[in-house]
Amino acid sequence: MSHLDYSVERVPTGWRKILYLNWPLVFLVTAVSCIGFLMLYSVSGGDIDRWAMPQMERFAAGMVIMIALAFVPTWFWRSISVGFYAVCLLLLVLVEVMGHVGMGAQRWLVIGPIRIQPSELTKIAFVMTLAAYYDWLPVEKVSRPLWVLIPVVLILAPTALVLMQPDLGTSVMLIAGGGIVMFAAGVSLWYFAAVIAIVVGLVTAVMESRGTDWQLLHDYQFKRIDTFLDPGSDPLGAGYNIMQAQIALGSGGWSGRGFMQGTQSRLNFLPEKHTDFIFTSLAEEFGFVGAASLLALYVLILGFCLYSALTNKDRFASLMTIGIAGTFFLYFAINMATVMGMLPAKGSPLPLVSYGGTSLMILLMGFGILQSAHVHRPR
Repeated sequence: MSHLDYSVERVPTGWRKILYLNWPLVFLVTAVSCIGFLMLYSVSGGDIDRWAMPQMERFAAGMVIMIALAFVPTWFWRSISVGFYAVCLLLLVLVEVMGHVGMGAQRWLVIGPIRIQPSELTKIAFVMTLAAYYDWLPVEKVSRPLWVLIPVVLILAPTALVLMQPDLGTSVMLIAGGGIVMFAAGVSLWYFAAVIAIVVGLVTAVMESRGTDWQLLHDYQFKRIDTFLDPGSDPLGAGYNIMQAQIALGSGGWSGRGFMQGTQSRLNFLPEKHTDFIFTSLAEEFGFVGAASLLALYVLILGFCLYSALTNKDRFASLMTIGIAGTFFLYFAINMATVMGMLPAKGSPLPLVSYGGTSLMILLMGFGILQSAHVHRPR
């Protein structure tokens, strides 16, 4: 499946490549983004210039980049993957040295008028690197301990740097995204079972240590756990955000209050209503039907990505596509789980809907690389 001879296989050339784009994916991405524009217009109180127009301009630029990247041959991504990964590691180190601090975290680099978040780039870079690694590695060596250790190091290196920012949400996404690629590459399930057992053991040890001489967390950290499990225990403090989000989710009912009629967002009870908690605004205005429809669009995007991966004969392209699709899944799954109180509240945007420059552009760039794998797959 790997290293196919493209001089023999039928691969589209020139402008014919536009015909081979994954057009359903293009239309679905555009549809979800349009929902985002409407919601940004709504939560701004009808001010299109505040959030909606800048987001539309970024989306237009991102779509041009996506189409342009689709024309790039897959071999190019394979050849630059390690270098791209190394550059991202360097940028993460620079964040620690000279990064811009915002909302209590040091996650951004400011270069002139450009403000970038290297951890977002890393989500794409290390997926490409892992795909290139498993494309190079013979299948019979995939589950041997030494060859499993190498990708683990490739995953943990950027994860450690991101944790220092601190950014627990992105760190979890990096580990989970890397695990998805390793699983797709055929790594033995026993390794995943061992990791799950270790995590369960650590969580149990932490909870059992409370109130003992060997307590593993500080009291304030245990208080955060208590607030996550029962937001009502601190309704005006740490539990405020999730309680307001749950009120908005519940008040939408089956069909919602109507476009621009959400009281939680219009009266500014919802925190970060244009970024992390925009899903709750949508659920309040369009109810269960609107929320389920958005989720269905996300699932369709995921389905077309996985279909492209499973029908691709190039092992690198297939694994890279699965990795990018998995990262996209983690984006919306973590955001939705967070605003519904199923995960601790950590900054995580809703893909293609939340207001933001870096996350939107990086996501569209990822879809462009995915389109490149789809367009140039051997036929």
